Amino acid sequence: MDGKMAIDVVWARGHVNVMATHRNTLEITRDDYVTKRGDCIVACCADKAALDLNTPLREVITGGCSLVVMIIIIGSEMDIVVGLGLRGLRLRDGRRIIVRRSAYIDDATVMVLANKAAKDLKKDLINKAKDGEPVAVVIIGSELKQD
Repeated sequence: MDGKMAIDVVWARGHVNVMATHRNTLEITRDDYVTKRGDCIVACCADKAALDLNTPLREVITGGCSLVVMIIIIGSEMDIVVGLGLRGLRLRDGRRIIVRRSAYIDDATVMVLANKAAKDLKKDLINKAKDGEPVAVVIIGSELKQD
């Protein structure tokens, strides 16, 4: 494998108001609360936002077309979201990490064209988030080989 690969881990926690019903996005936030209107939020109190991801991962995600994998682990439950990193991603948001099913990009977007949004995550995982359990979010980026 010739392409670069990088990994980072974001630590957060769930919240009683986690709804995870949004059809197009999934969000991890540094905010210490979640309102029921934030239906894309899966975890709060994160120790990192898009801006804080480590340099090697940021370079892979924004360096061109890359595969981005997010593994969300809460207790004994786990789910995996897969999408793309692109040159246009900015990773400048200091508060949020957002995964999108669409190709829309803003400062918090770390992955586009994802295979899942908040509503697609396993219900057992979301129930653990609603219990306020600790959340580990592992983000892996791998350059796609371009010949």
